[in-house]
Amino acid sequence: MQEGSGEQELNSIRASIAILNSNLDQQNQRKNGVISELQNLREKIRKEGAESKVQNFVSLLENLKSLERQESEIRSDFDAKRFSLEVEVSDLEERLATGSDSNLFSHGLDDSLNQSLQKLNLAKRELAARLRAIVSIKRQLDNAPSQSELIQYEHRLSELNAHIQEKLQQTRKFYATYNALLEIKEFMLKETSLLNSINSQFQDAIASPTGRMKLLESMEGIVKGSQQKLEKVQIGLQEEQKICDELKERYTAAVVEQRRCYSLLKAFQEECARNERLRSQTSA
Repeated sequence: MQEGSGEQELNSIRASIAILNSNLDQQNQRKNGVISELQNLREKIRKEGAESKVQNFVSLLENLKSLERQESEIRSDFDAKRFSLEVEVSDLEERLATGSDSNLFSHGLDDSLNQSLQKLNLAKRELAARLRAIVSIKRQLDNAPSQSELIQYEHRLSELNAHIQEKLQQTRKFYATYNALLEIKEFMLKETSLLNSINSQFQDAIASPTGRMKLLESMEGIVKGSQQKLEKVQIGLQEEQKICDELKERYTAAVVEQRRCYSLLKAFQEECARNERLRSQTSA
C-alpha cells in the first residue's frame, strides 16, 4: 500500500512536470509566431510605407516584450519547481527502491495526521469557547435595559412617586382632621360635664354666701383654664400659619425657578438647533 501511494505521488509529480513543459512549449510557439509576424510586417512596411501598420508593429513589439518577460518568469518558476520536484522524485525513488524508510515515512504521515487532528480539535475547542462567550454576552445585552426602557421606567417611577406623595398628603390631611375632631370632642365633653356640674350644684351654691363665693371662684378658675386653652390653641394656630406661609414662599420660589429652567431649556434647544443648522451649512 505504501509503495502504491508512492508511485501515485511520482506519477502526479511527473504529470506536473509534463504540464509545465507543455506550457513552456506553448510560450515558445507564441513567441515564434509573433517574431514571424513582425518580420512580415517589416517587409510590408518597407513595401507600402503605411503608418497604421507601423503602429501595429509598435504594439506587436510591446506584446513581444511582455511575452519575453512572461517567458522569463515562467522559466524561473519552472526551474524552481522542476528542481524541487526532481528532489522529491529522487527521494521517493530512493525510498521505493530501498524500502528501508517505509516505516519512517508511514510514521511521519501518522505524526502529521495526529498533529493536524490535534490542531483541529484545539480550533474546535477555541471556537466553542468563543461561541459560549458570545452567547453569554448576548444574554447580558438582552438582560440590560435599553435607553427607551430606562426612560419608560423613569417616567413610571416619577408617576408612582407623584401618586405616593398625593396619597401621603391625603393621609396627613385625614389624620389632622381626625385629631382636630377628637380634640373638639374632648372639649365638648368637658363643656357638657362642666355645665352638668354647674346645673346640679347651682341651687345649693346660691343658697348661702359661702356657696356663692365658691361658685364664683370655680367659675373664675374655669374661665382662666379656658383662656389658657384658647391661648394655647392660638399659639398652635400661629405656628401652623407660619409654616403655611413658609411653604407658600417656597412654592412661589419653586415656580419661579421652574419657569427659569423652562426658559433656559428652551434657549438651549434653540441654540442646539442653530448649531445643527450651522454644521449642516458648513459641511455642505
